[in-house]
Amino acid sequence: MDVYRTPEERFENLPAYPFEPRYVDLDGLRMHYVDEGPGDRDIVLMLHGEPTWSFLYRKTIATIGRRARCIAPDYFGFGRSDKPVEREFYTYDRHCESVRRFVQELGVAGVTVVVQDWGGPIGLRLAVEHPGLVARLAVLNTGIFSGRPPSETWLQFREFMRRVGTDIRPGQLVNLTCGNTLEQDVVAAYDAPFPEPQSKTGVLMFPELVPTGPDHPAAEAMRHVRERLGEWDRPALVLFSDSDPVFTPRAAERMAAMIPGAGQPEFVEGAGHFLQEQKGDEIGERIVRFLEESR
Repeated sequence: MDVYRTPEERFENLPAYPFEPRYVDLDGLRMHYVDEGPGDRDIVLMLHGEPTWSFLYRKTIATIGRRARCIAPDYFGFGRSDKPVEREFYTYDRHCESVRRFVQELGVAGVTVVVQDWGGPIGLRLAVEHPGLVARLAVLNTGIFSGRPPSETWLQFREFMRRVGTDIRPGQLVNLTCGNTLEQDVVAAYDAPFPEPQSKTGVLMFPELVPTGPDHPAAEAMRHVRERLGEWDRPALVLFSDSDPVFTPRAAERMAAMIPGAGQPEFVEGAGHFLQEQKGDEIGERIVRFLEESR
């Protein structure tokens, strides 16, 4: 297998990201993760989406990490993790299986899973298929596609990714979604894992893994996750932003209605799709409150 490993110097002096790199080996591939904070009470597993990596959670980790152990992996193809070059490597099943194995390699259970964007399909599947590993859910701006055509906004995004290809700049994409308000060192940090065309295969493949019809390879598994979520009666927090054009407040209401343990959705004001970037401290505080209230 042809694998790209981002040079370590690309990750030097990242803003507000002082975390020591840690790795697990899964079948010869190196998966990176952040592991910060005390683990004597709660363990919080934070799963990122497209085209980000654990850097997205740095503000949230700084807040929650004073109260709980925070674990934030980078999927294969992202962040400091290894990046197989072949497109065929990247499937919904393989991403889910690698995260499951990662959690079991760390020997943790009873975790609170925080999911956003692609973290939703991956982390929610972990919860419903391996309930012994997961005690709570914190669901941020995400959805589970079951084979119906996604929104026109999402389809436009997929076409954009196909058109741009390896010229994609993840940092520019995140900055655009945040209203072009990010400092240049933050934009550069989102770009850091992806200096060469061959490093971007995972980024380009995630949009292709969203089911756009009932026969898509991921459709059946995602339908299964949706059905099993209807049995989730453990604590769940649905916390969306108010200004995401894809995962709107209405999508938050549908997500909360899908999960019996969720109650009414909550909202973060003044944030778009990457709410951890724009409101990371507030999200951390609200998750800490959720941990305390759901004991």
